[in-house]
Formats: sequence, C-alpha cells, structure tokens
Amino acid sequence: MGEDFRASSRRAFVYPPYAGGFILLLFMLLLIITFLIPMLIMFAFHELGIPFWLTLFILWASLIGSLINIPLKEIRTGRYVERMGIVSFYGIPYYVPRIEEEKLIIAINVGGGIIPLLVSAYVFGTYLMGGDMALIAKGLINIGIVTLITYKFSKIVEGVGIAVPAFIPPLISTIVALSIAWESPYGVAYVGGTLGTLIGADLLNLPKITKLKAPVVSIGGAGTFDGIFLSGIIALILVLIIH
Repeated sequence: MGEDFRASSRRAFVYPPYAGGFILLLFMLLLIITFLIPMLIMFAFHELGIPFWLTLFILWASLIGSLINIPLKEIRTGRYVERMGIVSFYGIPYYVPRIEEEKLIIAINVGGGIIPLLVSAYVFGTYLMGGDMALIAKGLINIGIVTLITYKFSKIVEGVGIAVPAFIPPLISTIVALSIAWESPYGVAYVGGTLGTLIGADLLNLPKITKLKAPVVSIGGAGTFDGIFLSGIIALILVLIIH
C-alpha cells in the first residue's frame, strides 16, 4: 500500500485554479490575435492609401471570391480515359464503355487572382498619377525578383496543385522593398508579394499544368490562393513592423 501511495504521489495533477488560468490565458491570446491581425492588415492597407472600410470590403470580397472561378480556356490533355455512357434501346438503358479525351479548364480565381490584380493596379495607378516613375520601376524590379525565386521553389504536385513554401514570397518581397524603396516600401512590397507569386507560381507553370492531372486549374485559386492573397498582406505587415 505504501508503494502504491508513493507511485501515486509522483503523478502530475492539474488543479482547477491553474487550469482555469491557463484557459483564460489562451482565451486572451485568441482575442488578441483575432483583433490584432485585422488591425495590422487595415493599418498596412492604409499605408497604400486604402481607407479602413474599403480594406474590410477587399478582405471579405477576397474570401468570398476565393470560392468563385471564372473559366478562361479549355485545352486538350492528350490523355484518354474510359467512361461509361448510357444508350437507350427500346426504353431499356444499357451501359456502354466510351473512350474520351480528358479536357482541362483554365480558370482565374476572383479572390486569389482578380482582386490582387486590381489592388496592384491601384498601387501602380497612384504611382503613375503622382508621376513617381522611380517607384513604378522599383515595383517592377521587386515583382521580377520575387517571380524568379518563387518559380524556382515552385513544385507541381500531381492531383493537388502548385506548391510553394509559404514564407518565401512575402519574405523576399519585404527584403527587396526595404532595400530598394526604404522611403516608400509599402506598395513595392505588396505588388512584389502578390504579382510575384501569381506570375512565378501560376503563370510560368502554365506550360506544365497537364502534369497536375486535374480537371480544373485556377490561376490564383486552389492551393495558390493562400500564397497570392497572403503574400502581399504578410509583406505589408512585415514592412509595417520593420519600417
């Protein structure tokens, strides 16, 4: 009995006051994250000249738009599959095997493709209207660098999509923007993160999309939505924190 008592005394116990405090701490952290991240995003977009209400609209439109893909083109894959067709003979249906060529639909995602393009066009438009050709050039340089590095690290994953390490595009975009446009890095960082990911991960991989063996390939959609949508935002937040 003494041995049982000594063994049981070595067990770990969590007393209610400590458990409750731990849960309260987690709840507070959750609240901080829930409110802090949207606030950082709104302040980051504010540096682009976008008001808070429009930032909220862009975020919601991007999330809802991520569910919408607009078809652009249908291409032949050169792969043939056997499908079952139904032939009716005197009212009796018969299942007949049929050989068909697989088609692949190229689409563009509203949330991950069109909206980042519109925001990037707004950034370049403000630079153009302000006659700041230097920032336009720096934005294009950042896009080029992020595109090349993103393309180098992108990988076609059969049946899944195009995979890119999530931290690479925003980190590279932030470093380049702060290096070449310290006086006004926000727009340069955003366009580099979004368009660099869009071009490097999606557009440059279009010649290899048949390797995905998927019925639909969406530019800015599927697995790359997070990358394109978040790369620009994360780059903005990093610049906001560092600058």
